[in-house]
Amino acid sequence: MIESLLDILKRNAKESPETMAQMLGVTPTEVSEAITRLEKEGIIRGWQAIINDDLLPKEYVTAVIEVRVTPEREGGFNRIAERVSKFEEVEAAYLMSGAYDLLLFVSGKNLMAIARFVSEKLSTINGIISTATHFKLKTYKQNTVLMAPTDEDPRLVVSP
Repeated sequence: MIESLLDILKRNAKESPETMAQMLGVTPTEVSEAITRLEKEGIIRGWQAIINDDLLPKEYVTAVIEVRVTPEREGGFNRIAERVSKFEEVEAAYLMSGAYDLLLFVSGKNLMAIARFVSEKLSTINGIISTATHFKLKTYKQNTVLMAPTDEDPRLVVSP
């Protein structure tokens, strides 16, 4: 039930316990208790709205930054990742496999704010070898939600 409950919450965290219970074939009390337990265990870390930034009047920029790091003897990538994650500009940070080690999602007022973050804060940290910055131009889908849903009916047209 937990995986199904989490799937429902990912699609719509505002769904009522009664509706979720009906979907899962359990009682609303069981749903509420499961959510409380998931929060206490740290599996559910918070509740947020999915915002279409492209429609906001506020102007700011989002960048994805690939970071190569020299792992530390005792802590691997953890100490640097934890330090980088504390910067207010960093919205998300992930340890990755492949050509780079950390993937950061960063926001700022403009391109120069992101450039200053990279040059003055990020690249000055001991252990960071290199960065590659990519700027977000438009969001099509975020957290499974389409940002520009079409008015088209997805069903096939049946004509007589």
